[in-house]
Formats: sequence, C-alpha cells, structure tokens
Amino acid sequence: MNTELKNAVKATDKDAQYDTSAKRLLGQKSILAHILVKTVDEFKGMNPKDVVNCIEGTPHISTVPVEPGLTNAAGEKNGERLVGFNTENEEINEGLVRFDIVFYVRMKDGLSQIIINVEAQKDEPTGYEILNRAIFYVSRLISSQKERDFENSSYDDIKRVYSIWVCMNMDESSMSHVHLTKEDLIGSYEWKGNLDLLNIIMLGLAKNLPEHDETYELHRLLGALLSKELTIDEKLNIIGNEYDIPIEENFRKDVSVMCNLSQGIKEDGIAIGAAREKAKIILNMYKNGFTAEQIASATDKDIEEVKAIIAGKEPALA
Repeated sequence: MNTELKNAVKATDKDAQYDTSAKRLLGQKSILAHILVKTVDEFKGMNPKDVVNCIEGTPHISTVPVEPGLTNAAGEKNGERLVGFNTENEEINEGLVRFDIVFYVRMKDGLSQIIINVEAQKDEPTGYEILNRAIFYVSRLISSQKERDFENSSYDDIKRVYSIWVCMNMDESSMSHVHLTKEDLIGSYEWKGNLDLLNIIMLGLAKNLPEHDETYELHRLLGALLSKELTIDEKLNIIGNEYDIPIEENFRKDVSVMCNLSQGIKEDGIAIGAAREKAKIILNMYKNGFTAEQIASATDKDIEEVKAIIAGKEPALA
C-alpha cells in the first residue's frame, strides 16, 4: 500500500475515533444539562447542576438503532414482559444507523418524562438536507414509543420528544426551534391534543469561537468542547472555569484523546497533501522526458513507487 493511501486510511480511522470521543463528551450529564437549559422551556433559567439530577440513568451513546423495528427490544423481568430501548452492542447488526445520544429526562414535577436525542454533525451534509433527517429521527422517537411508553390506543401517554442537532463548522452561530403549529383555515375549533410533542432544535456552531455572553453561552461551551484547534488546557479552562463544570479524570482523558486525534488528523492531512503535490511533480517530470530512474533520484523516492505513479496506480490522482 503506498504512503498516501496509508495516510488516508489512518486519517479516516482517526476521524472515526474523534467522532466517538466527541459523542462520549457530549453524552456527559454535565454537558447535556447545559444543552437542556438552553433548549427546553421547562429547564430555562435553572442551574445546570440541578438539571443533571433530572437526567435518568446513563445516556445511550451510539447503541440504539434508528431503523424501524429495531429501536426497541423486548425482555422479561419477574415473569413480566418489558419493552425498552434496544441497547445492543455496535458489533451486532454492524453498519446500522444509530442515534448518537438518547435519554429520558424527568421533568420538574417529578412525574412526567420527555425523551431527548442529541446528534453531532461535523458540517452540513451535501447528500441530503439535514432538516429532513432530523424530522425522520424525531418521528422515529415518537412512533417507537408504542408498546414501550404507551400501549394500544393510549396516545395521550405519548412523551414529548426533542431532537437536538449540533452542527459544526457553520458560517454563523445560530439556533432554531422547529415544531408543530396550528393554522385555522375555516373556523377556530379547538382540537384536543398536544402540539408540543415533536420538537427539533437546530444548533449551528460557527468556525470561530464566540465570546462568552448569555446569547452564545451554549455555542461557546460546545464550540470549545468540539474544537479541533484549541489545546487541552484551553478547552479545560473554558469548560471548567467559565462554566463551572467539574473536570473528572475520565472527562479530562476524553478531552486529551480528542485533542491528540485532531492533531493527528491535521498531520495526516498535511502528509496526504504533500504526497499529492509530489505525485504531480513526478508526472510533470515524466511528461517532460525524464526517465523513472532520473525522477526517483531527483525526488528521493523508490523507483517502484515512481513507476506506480507514472502507470496511474496512485489512487489519489484519479
């Protein structure tokens, strides 16, 4: 395998590891609490430390399938059939699309629950429109409640759902709430039901970290957490000192891993770019009459690698 291809594979692997670390950090209850305070009306104005206690259990990170029929799993306890989220290992049904983070939150009344899904996107995708995907995800979280959170026709027991999309590398910092509204076309009959069951929050993080103020408080926190530019100390200083988030050892390790991975991705990207540039030089030299031996000597490359590039076997040159 040539050097450029090796570097490309390494970079891809680092990207996957970086994504995993990012989801694990976003899935920390202290971070999720800050997200809830800025996106869910009932928690607005609350101290994030108090909201942490409302998050039930351990958030499911990349374990719950999105696919219809696979989101839930049935089990048995004390002879009673129970249905819950299908939290299978990633190795099972490998390749399935899974929710990044999904969890239940207990409301302030101590009785009602809502379901929260948080998705992280490195940038806005080009293969599809991201809001369409968000609509599909939030709809799955509504429909999958049947037999898990309510049975038969007890539709009044549907839990409110929020799907929160954190999109990085956007042109500007933004946040939008997409939800159901009622428009009277004829008359003004009051139909019974809850328009607030389905909620999508689209949160755009600009490439440049905003200043710490009330408007961009969440953007600065998430921007610092997910940044590929800030050092470990810079990240921890913002997260710990500006937001008073306790930096436990596991949290510190995840931040360290993410910073090291982002540095590796940058270095691999530079190596790939340099290899491509050298390949172009080799092809130009060959077109101008230089032999493979002369090119190998001038570029300090192995003769076989030079011949492979000339023969068009260098994948990145296609």
